[in-house]
Amino acid sequence: MKYLIIEDEKAAARNLKAMLEQLAPDMELIDVLDSVADTIDWFGCHAMPELVFMDIHLADGSAFEIFEHTDITCPIIFTTAYDEYALRAFKVNSIDYLLKPIDKEEMQAALTKLERLHPVRPAEPDFLKLMQNLQRAENYKTHFLVPVKGDKLLPLAVNSVSYFYIADGIVKAVTTQGKEYVINQTLDELTECLNPQSFFRANRQYLIAREAVKDITLWFNNRLIVNLHTATPEKIVISKNRVGDLKDWLMGNG
Repeated sequence: MKYLIIEDEKAAARNLKAMLEQLAPDMELIDVLDSVADTIDWFGCHAMPELVFMDIHLADGSAFEIFEHTDITCPIIFTTAYDEYALRAFKVNSIDYLLKPIDKEEMQAALTKLERLHPVRPAEPDFLKLMQNLQRAENYKTHFLVPVKGDKLLPLAVNSVSYFYIADGIVKAVTTQGKEYVINQTLDELTECLNPQSFFRANRQYLIAREAVKDITLWFNNRLIVNLHTATPEKIVISKNRVGDLKDWLMGNG
C-alpha cells in the first residue's frame, strides 16, 4: 500500500514513518508534504495514493483548505495535537483521528480498521498489467478537432503542440509555431489521454511537451522553472515535490 504524509513538523513525520515501518513494513511512503499549497499542487499532478496521514495545522494554514481545491478519494487518517476537529475530519473521508503523541497501539488499531473497511486487493498478474498498458498506449490521442473561424474544425496533430495551458477557465493548445487553439477538455482529461512519455503535467496551469523543453532554471525554495522553445504567458514553475518527477520524465524514466 502506498501512502502519503502531510505534516509540517519534520520530527513528527520521521516518527510516523518509523512507526509505520515497524507496524506495516509492506507499506510504501511516496512523499511527505508540509503545506496546503504543496499538497494541492501534488494532488493536481499525481495519482491518488491508497492512504493519507494528515496533520490539521500546516505551515501555511488549515488542512481543511485542501478539500476546497481537490477531491481526495482515498482513506485519510488524521494525526493532530488538537481534538476539536474530529467531527469535521470525519466529513472528509477520514477513517480515524489520532491525537499526538501517537502510540503504537492506537496506530495498529487504525491500520486494522483500514484493512477492515478497505481490504487490499490481490496484485494483478504482470502479464495483465502489460496488456492493459499496451491497450492504453494504443488509445493515446494523436489528433484533436479544434474550432477555427466560422463553422470549421481543424485537425490538430498532438505532436505539433508545444504545451497546453489554462487561463480564465479556458484550456488552450499552443503549437510550436505559437498558434493558439481552444481545447474542449480539462487539463486533467488531457493528462489522461496523452502519452505520459511525451507530455508532463508541470503544475495546475501547464501540460508541456518533452520536445518543447529548451532548458531549466533553478528557482528559489528548491523549485525549478522550465523554459520552452515556444513563448508562454507566464513562468512554468515546478514545485519542489515535482522536481524528481520532472527529471525522471526528461531522462526517459517517467
